[in-house]
Parts: sequence; structure tokens; C-alpha cells
Amino acid sequence: MQNSFDLLIRNATIVDGTKAVRYTADIGINGDRIIKICDLSSSTGKTEIDLKGQVAAPGFIDAHTHDDRLMLSNPEMTPKVSQGVTTIIGGNCGVSLAPMPRPIPDPVTPPLNLLDDEGKWFKFATFKAYLDALRAQPSTTNRAMLVGHTTLRVATMDDLEQPANAAQIAAMRELVVEAMQAGAIGVSTGLFYEPAVAAPTEEVIEICRPLKKYNGLYCTHMRDEADGVIDSLEETFRIGRETDVPVVISHHKVIGAKNYGRSDETLAYIQKNMAKQPICLDCYPYTAGSTVLSYSRAETSSRVIVTWSKPFPQYAGQDLDKIAKQMGVSEKEAVAKLLPAGAIYFRMDEGDVQKILQFAPTMIGSDGLPHDASPHPRLWSTFPRVLGHYRRSLKLFSLETAVHKMTGLTATNFGLTDRGVIKEGAFADLTLFDEATIDEVATYDNPIALAKGIHTVIVNGEVVWAQGKATSARPGRVLSRVLPA
Repeated sequence: MQNSFDLLIRNATIVDGTKAVRYTADIGINGDRIIKICDLSSSTGKTEIDLKGQVAAPGFIDAHTHDDRLMLSNPEMTPKVSQGVTTIIGGNCGVSLAPMPRPIPDPVTPPLNLLDDEGKWFKFATFKAYLDALRAQPSTTNRAMLVGHTTLRVATMDDLEQPANAAQIAAMRELVVEAMQAGAIGVSTGLFYEPAVAAPTEEVIEICRPLKKYNGLYCTHMRDEADGVIDSLEETFRIGRETDVPVVISHHKVIGAKNYGRSDETLAYIQKNMAKQPICLDCYPYTAGSTVLSYSRAETSSRVIVTWSKPFPQYAGQDLDKIAKQMGVSEKEAVAKLLPAGAIYFRMDEGDVQKILQFAPTMIGSDGLPHDASPHPRLWSTFPRVLGHYRRSLKLFSLETAVHKMTGLTATNFGLTDRGVIKEGAFADLTLFDEATIDEVATYDNPIALAKGIHTVIVNGEVVWAQGKATSARPGRVLSRVLPA
């Protein structure tokens, strides 16, 4: 047996990401791989960690992020690694930082301004140029990137209120081919948002035609998550069928008071169609969402918190109704004055959130917005909240199941080979935590706060988070989608 390792983790309670029952062992790591999992009491490591029975899990995989710019502007990725995330899926909701082969409009078209409201980061003419920049300046986390349909529309169309014509569809499809050849894992859409709402289903299908050749995915922030949620699910499934690729339903939810309880209906419909075609879904563990500010969303919400405002930055973190009173105007007028801006909207039912979380195929994604001045707490606390509040306090599922939802399940669905599991030969992406204390700390009133109970975070064999702070290591890699043989 090998007697020395670069990194040796002793006395670990291993929850391996497969839903298998936990067990106790030591973990020996050399380079970027797990070499041995067994009793290594007679071995030594250049670096040793004695977990004393605490949990070793695969590094958490955030199935839904908007970290496209954060990886370049703040490669330490503190909001993610501090809660145990070692891999992110970026480019969601139709919004990616690339390709942008012409100058970005000024002001930046919403929701692209969620990534950069000044436009200086939309500087990559090709997707390859963007991925090359990520490789040249590595971050702490691994990343697998989608190319966004809304970004493609902004890059090729002058009138976003119209369906794309044949020439524009062809131009977008060429950009998809370039992105997939460069290493993108699929295409995302945000058909809910104004720049893409004019796109008919047929436009999306034609743009996504190249995905099959490159083993790509189709990920979508659906057109309607409220009254028309079933129709939007069917649209999503049709796009997957006609392009013959797997689909991912982003941050699945049902919104609006009159739709509370409809998760029974949507999950049954998803389950039925999973028998016919490959379908995945993710969700975040909160009853409020967050995106760009609009009055149409605000008037259907029980509470609205402004997360940022370009003309009035002092109002970040305050409730819209209080801002309107301070301004001496109606809420509708306040929204108009605050724009461009972002907001948190309370529009979901806790019962629906719990049912979607419990649904066996559901992955965990934060959907955090890292550039908001006062962000939704999901940016810093999604994964500890699942493990603390929903697993330990509410007992929605076992620890093994909870970890699977944020590791092995996600790696399998996104084709991230040898990630998301603890096994000999797998990449050494690990999150070490205290099962009894791991929990959220970030709240709506105090949204930027380190999670509790995270011991150490390891990416590709290197420690990136320890003793409550980041190390200098930046071992993250650009990951491609690889299907099992």
C-alpha cells in the first residue's frame, strides 16, 4: 500500500455523493485525484487533516449560477467556496458574458446588466476568447459554461421585440457552433425576459440544432412559471424532443398566490415526461426570487426588496414600499425612478418549495447574483440552508440524499466525469463539514455572511478554504460535458 500522500484526510465520515450509506475511512490524495479510501493509519501526508468524525462529502456543484464575471473580477469566489461549492454551472437564464462580437448597447440590455451594468466585461467576441480568459486567470472553483440565447440575440439583432429572421437565426446558430467547439456545455434561454420573450419556440429550436452533435444540453428559465407553467413545461420538453438533447428546467417553481400548491401538478407532469425524454431540474431553497426590477413583477409580490439601483444606490437593501414613501411617490413611480435596478420578490409558497426540494430528481442551484449591492441570501447560504434548515431541522431527507442532490446527481446530469463523488480515481473536489452545525447565516436583512460549519474546501487536490478564509490557491478548471461510454 502507498505510504505517503500529498494530502491525507483522517477519520472522515464519508458521504460519497451516490446516496450510499455513510462510512468511516481515511482519504489519500496525490495531485488532483483521490488515490486511496481505506484505513491509512500507517501512512503519512505532506498535509494532514484530522476530521475527527466530521463529514467528507464531494465538493458541492452549484447547478445554476450567474458567476460568469465573478470568476474574472473576483477569482477568490468567496460567496461560493465559503459554503462548500467547488464547481459552478454558469451562463444561465439566457445570459452569458460571451460571445459579443459587436459593442454592447449602452445602457446594457436587461437582464444582461445582472452580469455587468457598465458593459466593460462584455468584451469577448467569441466564446473561445472568454474560456481562454478563464483558463489564463483561474478561479478557486471549477466551471462549466452555457452560452446564453439572450446574449446571442443582443449580439445579432437590432430589434429585440421581433422574432429573429432566417439570417439572424443562422448567425446565432454559427455562434452556438463556435461556443460548443470551444467547450460550452449547452445553450440556456431566458424566455421569461423581455429581450427573449419575442422569440417563438421555433427560433429556439433552430438555434439549438447544433447541440446534438456536440452532446450539449438545453437549460431554460421558462417563459412562464405562473399561470401558464404547464404550457411552458410542454414548450421546454418540445424543444428537447425536436433537438434530441436533454433539457434542464432552471430553478423550478410556481409563482403567484393563486398558483400556490400547483407543484403537485407540475412535478407529476415532469415525472410523466421523464419517462419519454431526458429531463433535469434544479431549485433554490427559498420562497423569494431575485432578478431585474420591474413593476409588473413587483405588483404581484407580497414583498419587494431592492437589491441595487444605478441612479439611487443608497436604497439597496430597502423595501420598495418604504422607498416609495421616502420618495413621496407611488410604488410604480418609484420603480421608474430606480431603474436600472434589481429586486428580490416574495412570490412562492413554502409548501411548494419543500415538495420541489424533496422530489428525487431535483438538483440544488443557488441562482445567486454576485454583483448586487444587497444580494439575495441564496448567494452565500443556499447549500448550508439545505443541509441545516431543510435536512437537519425539517428532516425533508437524509444527509446522504441531500448531499447527492448537490453533488453526484448534478455531476451526472451535466456530464462532469469523475466529479461529484468520493471514490478512488475521482478528482479530489471535497467539502469537509460538521453535520451538527452546518447552517445558513446570510439573511434578507444581512445577506452577506459566511456559512457555519464548513471546515475545509478542496478543489483538484488543493485546499482553497480553511479556518474560515480563502487560501491563495486558484486550482479551478474549465470543465466540458463528457457522456458515459
